[in-house]
Amino acid sequence: MRKEDCFYLGKIVSKYSFKGEVLVKLDTDDPEIYENMESVFVSIGNNLVPFFIEHCQLHKTNLLRIRFEEVDDEAAADRIMRAQLYLPLSLLPKLSGNKFYYHEVIGFTLWDSVHGNIGIIQSVNDTTAQALFEVLKDGKELLIPINDEIITAIDRTHKTIQVTTPEGLVDLYLQ
Repeated sequence: MRKEDCFYLGKIVSKYSFKGEVLVKLDTDDPEIYENMESVFVSIGNNLVPFFIEHCQLHKTNLLRIRFEEVDDEAAADRIMRAQLYLPLSLLPKLSGNKFYYHEVIGFTLWDSVHGNIGIIQSVNDTTAQALFEVLKDGKELLIPINDEIITAIDRTHKTIQVTTPEGLVDLYLQ
């Protein structure tokens, strides 16, 4: 399995017990849907290695307590500490309405209520405090905030996202 075919689920952040259980900080708005998993891919080196799950349950808000098969002591848990967990893209829950996954909208056209077509989404930058669409228009890169107040509609069939950008934002890039 390749990382490109998977989505990031979370990261092992600490050991939970001397029997090898670990706590995973989930990167999701709906942690409860991952409570009954049978397996995950653990990133070890440059590889995704399948790990089978004996037991997992939510622990506090967005932590998942996992007991993996063949991880039955602290030493084995130490070897996977801080590893990232992945699941195949096919297991992502389907979203509708104005909700979307960042990887899903790459290649969509961004339509502004004032300026019309403002470009094609090349990527999403979520390393900043505010996630941004990185849009390419006539060789220029535009950075458009991803915000519920800005996004007015998503058309998955026509691969477009309707936005109402703050006054002056698009002009700043296109002048």
